[in-house]
Amino acid sequence: MTAADEPRQMVLPLRWKAALGQKDFYVSEANLDAVQFLDSWSTWPLPAAILIGPTGSGKSHLAAIFARRANARLWDDADRTHSEEALFHAWNAAMEERRPLLMTARSAPLDWNIGLADLRSRLAATPRVQIRPPDDALLEALFQKLWRDRGIDIPSEVASYVLTRIERSFESAARAVELIDSAAMAAQRPITIPLAREALLDL
Repeated sequence: MTAADEPRQMVLPLRWKAALGQKDFYVSEANLDAVQFLDSWSTWPLPAAILIGPTGSGKSHLAAIFARRANARLWDDADRTHSEEALFHAWNAAMEERRPLLMTARSAPLDWNIGLADLRSRLAATPRVQIRPPDDALLEALFQKLWRDRGIDIPSEVASYVLTRIERSFESAARAVELIDSAAMAAQRPITIPLAREALLDL
């Protein structure tokens, strides 16, 4: 049997847990408005708010920090909720109990396609803040964190190589980490620039 005939190694997904502590959240110009908005929650006109940001932007991480600090309820991915009525009741409960409700979403409520009119009107009146696209400092910090979450110390030269060759977005950084890690496991090779170059062909 030649090398070409050998079956490819199957790469099984590994379970790893993202670090969601306050020390693991990097503040930059892209998310500073959101951080300051959540820090001043006692001045919100309503005890509810919406944190908007693209996939992988750290909004769930920031929301988890806020929920612990303010004893708030957290409704992640509110724009994809499976129960409009449950979200409606959670919003009303926040008003009655004066306990903050923080919802995360990828877009503003106008784009959520909400069928329940009463919920739609309440969401329209809810304060919101947005995480902007990543600046260079945040993208680099995110890239390093994604590797730390997997228990891997990425060589600095590899990080520099990758970050200059991917789209400047949270999602692209996460996808690059996934591709490179999978390639390294499949080939049983260390993470190097040549391996990263091969892996990024699929990005």
